[in-house]
Formats: sequence, structure tokens, C-alpha cells
Amino acid sequence: MEEDFKVKYVDVEKIKKDFPILNVKPHGKKLIYLDNAATTQKPIEVIKAMDKYYEELNANVYRSPHYLSALSTQAYEEARERVKKFINAKREESIIFTRNTTESINFIAYTWGMKYINEGDEIILTIAEHHSNMLPWQMVAEAKKARLKYVHLDENFRLSMKDFKEKMSDKVKLVAVQHMSNVLGIINPVEEITHIAHKYGAKVLIDGAQSVPHMLIDVQKIGCDFFAFSGHKMLGPMGIGVLYIKEDLLSDVPPFLRGGEMIDEVFEDRATFAPPPLKFEAGTPNVKGACVLVSAIDYIEKIGLSNIHNHEGELLEYGLQKMKELDFVKLYGPKDAKERGGLISFNVEGVHPHDVATILDEEGIAVRSGHHCCLPLMRYLGVPATVRASFYLYNDFDDIDALVEGLKKVRKWFK
Repeated sequence: MEEDFKVKYVDVEKIKKDFPILNVKPHGKKLIYLDNAATTQKPIEVIKAMDKYYEELNANVYRSPHYLSALSTQAYEEARERVKKFINAKREESIIFTRNTTESINFIAYTWGMKYINEGDEIILTIAEHHSNMLPWQMVAEAKKARLKYVHLDENFRLSMKDFKEKMSDKVKLVAVQHMSNVLGIINPVEEITHIAHKYGAKVLIDGAQSVPHMLIDVQKIGCDFFAFSGHKMLGPMGIGVLYIKEDLLSDVPPFLRGGEMIDEVFEDRATFAPPPLKFEAGTPNVKGACVLVSAIDYIEKIGLSNIHNHEGELLEYGLQKMKELDFVKLYGPKDAKERGGLISFNVEGVHPHDVATILDEEGIAVRSGHHCCLPLMRYLGVPATVRASFYLYNDFDDIDALVEGLKKVRKWFK
């Protein structure tokens, strides 16, 4: 680590001690985990919370008057209230628990999308979208004979707001856009996008999978109609996700799944449904996941999202500087660290990304390689795949130095 760069915002050495998995030694080497955009590791508080739920609270929510069911129901609803505050939603009824971001987006596609998007309508996406925020809208467009329109990037790899404004019209019924790119790290101006879309009467869905773990989110300030994110990318367990539905749309969105718990009355030929959020959560929900997500939020807020964001910004600036010195490495995304989140996508000249990742793994360095569920973006960039190193609160400058040294070994192997 160079002297100009010092850890200022978080105590990484202390934080690392909270993550037992960082003691794993792949191939006998120290683990350097740089695949945080895919999933984050879990602090001991979160791991213990998983055990605590099954040891003390396990029961179906709402359905029984007994002691455990009452405790479980209380914890589940407290989790909903906690998430509401975390993203500054207006009402807790707007917080719907799902499995993940993908399910949340499909939820809106199959309910609101299939109900309100019609033949000749338009849906605006960006070329950098994750498949999870693309395929559901392809389905809706095909089923309803609507049209998909894609906003492209400018010369600096940022979303072209000029292109976006030119594509907006009264025909647009939905704008579905990621908050932060999982490949390029670009942070889209979602508040401005929402403001413009609403002028045309369009609804806005934000894929917040990559932004929620790293920056303060205020859905009221953004003004969006739908917002989706996943627990496993923010220190929480896999299998729990969140869908925010703006309060004035709760009655407009039909149920996604139908069955137990989401009903009011059921007759042989018809049914009426419970009020939100129950009408959106059919069957036994992931109560444990929601309760454990609270522990993840507590841990994040203990460190401070502003501190996490600033720390990642320093890691990104340092990483970009060090990797620019490697003339055999091509970087993708904005050159200015202030315009992106804490990840770097790159390729090594003449080496397939999977080979790069395999050699780095031999050094104990975990990165992602492939198309990152963004094939249209890969074609737009003119590459089949990239390598991605993504940072979080337990990474430090030494991890980046190890990555750089690992890339030098890759070059040596394939020179």
C-alpha cells in the first residue's frame, strides 16, 4: 500500500475478525474475497441470528395463537418495520418480502406489468441491465405486444441522459433501470430519471441490488414506484429479498401468488384478498430470512453506510490507479472513481477471463469471471466476458495489492 492511501473510514482489521469465513485458506493461501457484487460474506452476528431464530422463535406467522407463533409474527413484522426505516419508505405495508431481487422484479412484471402495459406501449431499459431486469420485461412485451427501448451509454461509460430524454414519450408506461451497474459500477441518476419519467406518466422500477449495500437509500426522495433488492448482497442470508411498492399503488397491484394467508374470504368460485402486505405474501414466508436481515442491517448501520461508501471509494481509486499501471490490463467503466461504485471490471490481454480467475484463485483471490448476467452489455462493449473484482467493508488496500500481484503472475503464465 502506498503512503498516500490510508484506511480512514472503517477499522478493517477489526471488521475482518467479525467474519469467520475469512479464516478459510483456499489452496493454503489467505482468502482475499473480491466477489462481493455476487454475494457478501456474513458477520458472526448474522450467523448467530440464524441459529437464534430456530432455537427460540420458529413457528408459522399469523396462523396460530400459541406463544411461538406470536413471537415469530412479532419478529417478522418488526423486520418489515426495520426495512421500512432502512430505505425510508412511508408505510410498512409497502415492504414486501420476496426471495431476491429477481423475484421482486418478476413480481411486478407478472402483476402490474401484465395488467397495465398494453399493445403499442413502450418499456424503457438500459443496455447495461442485469438479465433479471431485462427478461421479465421481454416477457411482458411479447405477451402484450409492447415495445422495448434501450438507453445506451456515453463515451465515458455513463448512462446517456440525452438518449434517455430522447426516448421518453407518452407511449412509455414503465422505466426499469438499475441504480448501480454490476459490471461497470456506474451509478445512475435515479432521482432525475424518476422525475422525468413521471412527467410523461410512466412508472419507474429501480433495481437496487447493487446500491443498497453500499449507499444510503431514500425511496421517498427518489420518488420511484417500485424498488427491489436482495439480502445476500448486504451481509444477510440468501433467500430473502425486498420489494418496495409505493403506497399509492398498493391497491393497483394484483396478488402475484395465491394460496394460504393472503386471503380475506374464499368461496368455491371466488376469493377476496387480505390488505397489503399480506395479499402479496402467499404461503409460509421466509420468516427466518426476514428476521436475520435485521441483524445485517444493524451491522451495516453500526459501521455506517456513509463510511462504507467512502471506504469503497478509496479502495476503488487506489485499485484503478494500480491497475492502470498494468499495460496488459484493459479496464471498463468510467475513469473517474467518483462516478462509480466499488468494483472494477477488466480483461487481461490475450487471456480468457476464466483463465484469469482460475489463476487468481490459486493465489487465494476470489473474483468473478463471465458475462455477469449482462450479455447485451458484453456485446455492446465488444467482449465475450470480463473479470470483476468487487469490494466491500472488509476489504483493504492489501487485498488490491494482492490482486495486482496476482495479475502479474497471470501475465507471466501467458506472456
